[in-house]
Amino acid sequence: MDRRTFLGIAGLALASTARAQSSERVYRVGMLNPGTLPPASDTVLADWIWAPLREFGYVEGRNLVIERKYAEGNFERIPVMAKELVQGRVDVILAIGTQAAQAAKAATTTVPIVFLNNADPRAVGLAASLAKPGGNLTGVLIAPEGSLAPKKLELLKEAVPRATRIAFIFPEDYGAGAELQVRDIKEAGVALRVDVPVVRVKSRNYAAAFAAVTATKAEALFVGAHSLFLSDRRIVIDLATKHRLPAIYEWPSFVKDGGLMSYGASDIETYRKVATYLDIVLKGANAGDVPIWQPTNLYLVVNTRAAKEIGLTLPPAILLRADELVK
Repeated sequence: MDRRTFLGIAGLALASTARAQSSERVYRVGMLNPGTLPPASDTVLADWIWAPLREFGYVEGRNLVIERKYAEGNFERIPVMAKELVQGRVDVILAIGTQAAQAAKAATTTVPIVFLNNADPRAVGLAASLAKPGGNLTGVLIAPEGSLAPKKLELLKEAVPRATRIAFIFPEDYGAGAELQVRDIKEAGVALRVDVPVVRVKSRNYAAAFAAVTATKAEALFVGAHSLFLSDRRIVIDLATKHRLPAIYEWPSFVKDGGLMSYGASDIETYRKVATYLDIVLKGANAGDVPIWQPTNLYLVVNTRAAKEIGLTLPPAILLRADELVK
């Protein structure tokens, strides 16, 4: 083969490759998040769902565009941002939390919605059933059938047997999901003979919230399951340590960042499942026909170093029950 023929064939091959790349479909995912934009150093959240999504062949900048909407704790912005995503013609909306899912559902009946949530979707008006949610929405639960509040309160009481008052903190704008958590933890408090004062975090003013917790004379702290706290977890953990408050959280990432203990599903498994659901919907499945996923495995993670920092001696029973000890 002479040089001219070789160059001609090579040119045709390159042109064919270029046409194939340019014709590859580009998918648009809109994310609606009540929390804050994570810094690149936050390895838990900066690439939380997008890394497993790459395993399905979606690469941002090539065949994937991600429209990220963060409310920065200003919950009044969520419905507006939901409408913006719909107007931007995204292929699917990823809604983080109950408020985001409700706003997305109110904004569209046609754009598929995949949520990540911890409230019973039937109780907050998101789904007709777990097996067949209906409409244009499906999702992933971070706890089986609603709140884990009773079990977490029981574990925290076991870790701090002397506690008769355990404060519960949650963002100011409760929403339906938070109301369910408050109801569950109040009922659990009665059963355990523990007073549970509720403290609202207003406008991400955590210093004021912890001052209010101190004023209740709480001996331990229950941090509500909300994505805003996940974004701001290092602030919450540092203040809990400063006030020497034994605290329980929803996600293992809190404990690995210095929190005392958590009880819930695996972060990694949950995020991978969200990516799986996005892939299913992007490939054409009707979201309303996809069963809502809930975890079957729950883990108790305990940080023994964090216990020492606040002068807490953990009972042997808690250490033996822990699925993972962070030292």
